[in-house]
Amino acid sequence: MPDGEQRRGPWGALTLQCGRSLLVGGCLFISACAATEESIQKSQGHYQEGIATLSGDRQKAFVSFQKAVQLNPKNKEARYGLGHVYAIQGKLALAEEELQAAIQIDDAYSEAHTYLGQVLASQGKWDEAIKSYRAALANPLYATPDLARFHLGRALAQRGDFQEAMESLEDAAAASPASVPPALTHLELGRVYAKLGYVVKARETLGKVKTMDKGGEYATAATELLARLK
Repeated sequence: MPDGEQRRGPWGALTLQCGRSLLVGGCLFISACAATEESIQKSQGHYQEGIATLSGDRQKAFVSFQKAVQLNPKNKEARYGLGHVYAIQGKLALAEEELQAAIQIDDAYSEAHTYLGQVLASQGKWDEAIKSYRAALANPLYATPDLARFHLGRALAQRGDFQEAMESLEDAAAASPASVPPALTHLELGRVYAKLGYVVKARETLGKVKTMDKGGEYATAATELLARLK
């Protein structure tokens, strides 16, 4: 949408042309609205192009997301897409900026809160990450809350809050269907049980990991943890 000065420009011109009626001005206003709607639609089209090309051509996807934001700065999904690409590139400050912008557009955008938490956690900003995960979980309509609970549990464990970490990871492990590989969630839960001295629970949980992920990296990590348990 044009800014305030651009929007007022046509109206000012009509005022000087005294023969024009208010109806003509109204038509111009409607046309401006239609153009704005067209920009929004085009923005969404570029966003969809970005999603379609993201796995095969990340740079092309990035350009599509940029075009989407240029046409509609309030396209929160395109902002999220830019944040995602920046995060993959390791440009974490820029990723933060785009994800924060998406959240400013829609504070109930739980997916953006969770992703922002991950970006913050990757920089060791555990308190900020925890706050972001909790913001994601504040939305009762969040479709994949176990994802935020899993990452919240890991962040709490990093900060040494093992009791809260256990509760969060237990909730994540109970989710069905799961957004996080169950073997990974149980592995982290087993670590926390071990930290809390719950040896029996730790053994049981890590044993499940070996069954869930036979021969995989999570099973290998679980085996190593089991060997260290007394």
